This record gives sequence, C-alpha cells and structure tokens, in this order.
Amino acid sequence: MRWWTTGLAALVLAGAAVAGDEGAQAPASAAGGQGGAAVDAARIYHENCSVCHGDRGDGRTRAANNLVPPPRDFTAPDAAVELTRERMVRSVMEGRPGTAMPPWKAQLTRAEIEAVVGYIREHFMRPVASEEVEAGRRIYAENCSVCHGERGDGRSRAAGRLDPPPTDFTHADPEELTRERMIHSVSFGRPNTAMPPWRFRLSEEEIETVVDYIRTAFMPAPAAVAGRGGAAGPAGEDGGGHGHETPSGDLAAFMAEPMPKGLEGDPEWGRRFFEENCAACHGKNGDGRGPRSFFIFPRPRDFSHPGAVTSLNREHLFEAIAMGDVGSEMPAWSKVLTDQEIANVAEYVFQAFIEPRLKEILAATGDDAAKR
Repeated sequence: MRWWTTGLAALVLAGAAVAGDEGAQAPASAAGGQGGAAVDAARIYHENCSVCHGDRGDGRTRAANNLVPPPRDFTAPDAAVELTRERMVRSVMEGRPGTAMPPWKAQLTRAEIEAVVGYIREHFMRPVASEEVEAGRRIYAENCSVCHGERGDGRSRAAGRLDPPPTDFTHADPEELTRERMIHSVSFGRPNTAMPPWRFRLSEEEIETVVDYIRTAFMPAPAAVAGRGGAAGPAGEDGGGHGHETPSGDLAAFMAEPMPKGLEGDPEWGRRFFEENCAACHGKNGDGRGPRSFFIFPRPRDFSHPGAVTSLNREHLFEAIAMGDVGSEMPAWSKVLTDQEIANVAEYVFQAFIEPRLKEILAATGDDAAKR
C-alpha cells in the first residue's frame, strides 16, 4: 500500500504544480500585454459570440431562429440602458439561466471576457439616453414612428400603403445617409415620397434633435456596415433618383451657384425645348404630372417640391439633364444636345420652377437673400 500512497501523493503534488503554473499564467494573460499577448477582442467576438449575436451585434443570425428567448440585440436602444458593463461581464462569465447563453469562464480568461465586453459596448451599443435624447425620442414617437416604425425599421401599419416604403434606418449606412442630408430631408421633405416637409411644424432645434436621436438609437455604427453596401433609403428617395449632394450651410449661396463650364443659359430657348420634349413627363408646370407621368416609375421629378427647390441649383440641373438617370425614363440628353443647349433647358427650369418657390422658402426662413 505504501507504493500506492506514495504514487497518489506524487500525482496530487504534480496536479497542484500544474494548477499553480496555470494560475500564475492567468494574470499575465489578463494583463493583456504584461508578459503575454495583447487580447484580440474582435477575434474573440467573431469566433465565439457572432454565431448567435451576429456580426453586427443585432442578434440577426440563423441560429437566432431556433433560440427562445432570442439572443440579445446589442444595437437596440434599451440595451445601453439595461446592460451595464458589470452585468455584461457577469453574464459572459456565468451565463444566463433560462437562455442559450453559456458560461465562458472556463474557455476565456477574465481579461478576454472584459475585452470582448468592451468591444461590444464600443462597436454595437448606443450611448445611454440623456435629456436631449429623451426629447428626440418623444419627437420621433409623436411624428415619425407612424411611418418609420417604433424601432426605426420602417415596419409600421402605414408602410404597406406607401410606395416607395419609408426608410429603414436600421440598415442605413450613416456615412451615406449623413446628418446633413437627414436634416435637409426632414426640413424640406423628399420628392415623390410620402415624406412631408417638417420645417413648418418643428423648429430647427427639434429637427436636429430628432435626427440625432434616429442616428444614435436606430442606425448602425460605421463599423457595423463596413464591407457592405449602404441602404440610405428607398428607391426614389432623392426625388426621381437623381444623385446629388445635399446642401449644407448657406442655402441661398448654394442655390445661387452659377452654371458649370462658364455657360449662361437662354431660358426662352429652354422653354420651347421643355414644352416640346419634357412637359409630357414633368408637366407643363414642372409639377411632375405630365400625361405620361402616371405610367412611369419612378415618377418624374416634381420641381415644385421643397426637397427639389432647395437642392437643384443650376449645376445640379445641368448634370441631371446631361447624364440622365439609369433605371428611369430620364434619358442622357448629352447624347443629343450640346452643352449650351443643356444649359438653356436648365436655366429655364431654374427660373420657371425652382427660383419662385425658393424665394418663398427663403422668405419664410428669414433669409435676406429672398429680398434681393
């Protein structure tokens, strides 16, 4: 029996030594650089967490369909309020009873768990609500949610009757759907959509507040949309689909920019051409209600819409006429007309349809340029 006792003691001592070595190594790993390799939190997340919580932290995965309750959506507004850092660390270490979330303390060190929690909070979760955010939430709930949905995903009762449908902010690229573009859209509406201008009902401060709320509460962080195409809004959100820069800053100065290439248009020549070639779609009054307009989708540009009046200066009109719009009935007139003839048409459209409404808008906003 002595040999058996001696052997058992040796095994116990050996096990203690191994355990001691592992315990001694833990602080080095936890230090994440103090004698050990730095913790790669992104790798840990994508190798262990993304299968349930998703690459973008929104819980939209194949596995989620089979899990009850579903995995936590870290991008949801309530996540930032409910999930403190300490609670998240504890959940990763110990798991969540009654869910598919297992304990990870046997597979990951404390440092790795803290690092992956930090990664989730930095890349997916929204800032905790402040007084300003609460004001934005109230404005959104009272005015925007009826179309864009309570979660900003465009899933509302009204959405089924809107064509094109409301923008889904949860899949919009914040670098494409910029803050300036959103403020302009809320202020002046979007041509050929159900989005009305809100500048008559909300102050500039309220518009900025609700835009900031949408961007923080619903829209993904830039890291979450890297490597995939942005979806800023539904087809035709730019009013006929013509891509152009949204003005920011001095609207009067932006709209007063001259024709490109040093050209000066002849509005009388442009009027004759417009009535013979453009009015069938855009309407004689430029309101997008020509005889052919009811058979065309996307619908022709309505030049009287505030969204068009505050974005289509001479340069953008010239570009839209010259280049046309792929996927619509709008042809590229540069194949037929000279630059001077295009400038003539652009000048007529600007003077006949854009400028009169622009003066009304500038006067309503108190811009001195309206008095000129």
